[in-house]
Formats: sequence, C-alpha cells, structure tokens
Amino acid sequence: MDMTTVGDTGLLETLQHEVAVFARRAEQTRLGGVGQVRNSMDRAAYLLLNRLDKEGPMGVKALAASMGIDSSTVTRQVAPLVDTGLVKRTSHPEDGRAVVLQLSPRGLSRLEEVRSSRRQLMSELTEEWSPEEREAFCTLLTRFNDALSTRMAASPSAEAPAPS
Repeated sequence: MDMTTVGDTGLLETLQHEVAVFARRAEQTRLGGVGQVRNSMDRAAYLLLNRLDKEGPMGVKALAASMGIDSSTVTRQVAPLVDTGLVKRTSHPEDGRAVVLQLSPRGLSRLEEVRSSRRQLMSELTEEWSPEEREAFCTLLTRFNDALSTRMAASPSAEAPAPS
C-alpha cells in the first residue's frame, strides 16, 4: 500500500537517491577514519568487535541473533579475527562444549584506535555543523536504521536491495 501523497513524492525521491549515494560512498570509503588507521578495518570486523565490546563475551548464535545475521556468517567473519588475535575463543563456563567469543585485549586496543579515527572523520565531515545539527542527524539516522532493522526482522526472507 502506497502511503505517499503527491507532495511527498519529490521528497521521497530525493531521500531514496541520497540514501543510495550515501550507501555507495560509505562503501567506497568504508568511512574508515583518518590517518594511518583509515580503511584499516572492514565493516564486518568493526561491527563484530564493537558488539563484543558492548555486550561482552557470547556464543556464535547469540552474537548472530544480536546482529541480525546468521550463525554461518558470524563464524566466517570471526575466523580472521581469531587468527589475528583480536577475538579469543574460550569454553563456556557452564557448558565446556560450547564456545564463547570474547574481545581480546589486543582486539579492544585495535577497536579503540579505529573508533578514534572514525570519530575524527565524523568531526571533520561535520565541522561546519552546529551541535544541534549533529544531534538531529544522529537522532534521525538512528531512527532510520531502527526502521530498517525492524523491517528486516519482520521479513527475514526479504531480499537485500541491489547496490546502486
């Protein structure tokens, strides 16, 4: 059902175009940060490390569920992080057969470097914005991402949009 009105059509056309341009530019640059840390960590690694830092040690299934992706994807994405010592695999304290993924001290240090670099990039990109504009953008982008997450959760078999 189309909920748009005639007046919304132009605005929604502009919005969808700007989101497509943003997605392409974000992927091209990886919004990786500045300096030597620029582009030094891919999006999947950053999101996995960030989630482990914020939520603590957890199993593959719990990590996959919290990120809205499947377990095989997490397993594939976490393997190089374990190989490079950014994530540790340990036995679950109550069930020795289960594996728990945990951010290593090296992983935390690396994550902090990347976060710092990315904060610097965000600062530079929005340096001419007022604090209120930065906050409004953050609020609206969070709301937009939440709406996307809700839509994906409601229809997990929905196809991912083709890259523009």
